[in-house]
Amino acid sequence: MRAALRWVLALAVLIGTASTGTASAGAVTTAEPGVPDVKDRILDIDGMRLIEEKPVSGYRFFVLGYQQPVDHRRPWKGTFEQRISLLHKSEDRPTVFFTSGYGLNTNPARSEPTRIADANQVSMEYRFFTPSRPEPADWSKLDIWQAASDQHRIHTALDDIYDRNWISTGGSKGGMTATYYRRFYPNDMDGTVAYVAPNNTNVRNNTAYDRFFRNVATEECRERLNGIQREAFLRRDEMVNRYEKWAEDGGYTFELYETPDRAFEVVVLDFVWAYFQYQDEADCLDAPAADATTDELYDYIDQISGFAFYTDQGMLPYTPYYYQAATELGYPTLRTPSHLRGLLRYPDVYHPSNAVPDDIPMPRFDRYAMKDIDRWVRWRSSEMLFVNGENDPWGAEPFRVGPRADDSFVFTAPGANHGANIAALTEDERATATDAVLRWAGVADESGPSARSAGGDAAPLAPYDAKLDTPMVERTPIGLP
Repeated sequence: MRAALRWVLALAVLIGTASTGTASAGAVTTAEPGVPDVKDRILDIDGMRLIEEKPVSGYRFFVLGYQQPVDHRRPWKGTFEQRISLLHKSEDRPTVFFTSGYGLNTNPARSEPTRIADANQVSMEYRFFTPSRPEPADWSKLDIWQAASDQHRIHTALDDIYDRNWISTGGSKGGMTATYYRRFYPNDMDGTVAYVAPNNTNVRNNTAYDRFFRNVATEECRERLNGIQREAFLRRDEMVNRYEKWAEDGGYTFELYETPDRAFEVVVLDFVWAYFQYQDEADCLDAPAADATTDELYDYIDQISGFAFYTDQGMLPYTPYYYQAATELGYPTLRTPSHLRGLLRYPDVYHPSNAVPDDIPMPRFDRYAMKDIDRWVRWRSSEMLFVNGENDPWGAEPFRVGPRADDSFVFTAPGANHGANIAALTEDERATATDAVLRWAGVADESGPSARSAGGDAAPLAPYDAKLDTPMVERTPIGLP
């Protein structure tokens, strides 16, 4: 049976809970007379420039550009400007280093560890995501070591100002990024919180994903979604005609996938994966039945998968991810499910290299890169927390920690999807995870009775803020982790 690849863009970590915290997230500290302002200290860093400063209650927020070597092994070979942001609370607070693994959110927002530790937050745009891309772009310099070295250099530049404890974090590809950074620079951070981070160690054997889809949710739910998927292929001609007309009317093109029909096949194959990544199991039976009208089925698939993403205009912004998936990160594979046998036309369309423009040279896949990361996490990691969602397809092949891993944890939030976070864990695991973040941040002594939850467990030090405690990256189209 043919293996069909799936990729789904991760929802970055859902932030915030309703837990009660202390009042420590009040006004931002200001410099004493005669002491340089923090902005001046930051801009004194060689290669740092201010792009903009935005007002935010209780913090200062800077969007910055930082000159990075294109090649950290040969820094004299040229530089590019990488965007970062800084949510500044106080030089006396710990700092969380966040990345989505994609672009940069240029509006103030807090990751969950930032709220838990009442910390500063540095956020980094991943290299080669525009505008943080060298010009001209040497794509051979897009790899996990170079990206980890970007983070290391940013941390080194800011550590003299923010000299308290640091924690790295991120969700999905950002969680992967935080893990790789820790592997290559294990002494930079005092702890790492990786949310819903896939661990694709062997692209030739991903049976874990097949098992996941055989058992996730209820049989009734799976049959409802599989029925929609099968019916979409049975009505392919009608749906592709609609897709093609929509694209023509909107000026969308299909050079990457070559034809609307090829793109349609990927959209529909991603449908079931996308459902479990983002939707709640409880809503499954509200999906249309397989005998619904073609318009109803098309609109529902569009709602879950998103037809627009599989156009050139939707996919090209994520070229850096597809390049890395095809060269280092790997990708999940699934056998063609029985309900789709005989309905698929393009057995090779799903490889991530098909989503990379032809003018970008593609090196051979490095089958050792992810195995190295996996071994390090299992046997040599320390102060690491992995949070997964029970119903999240990306959790089918998670990171694991072995008996030699020190002060490290892997927790799964029951019933949660790709938005799983510490707040969604069981009570005991939530308490353990929160306590770990506070310890790694060096602020465990602040979690006294006034900072604890009603049950007496450690709770976030900063109160919930509806404006700040939202997903660091909004839900983005299906197609990548």
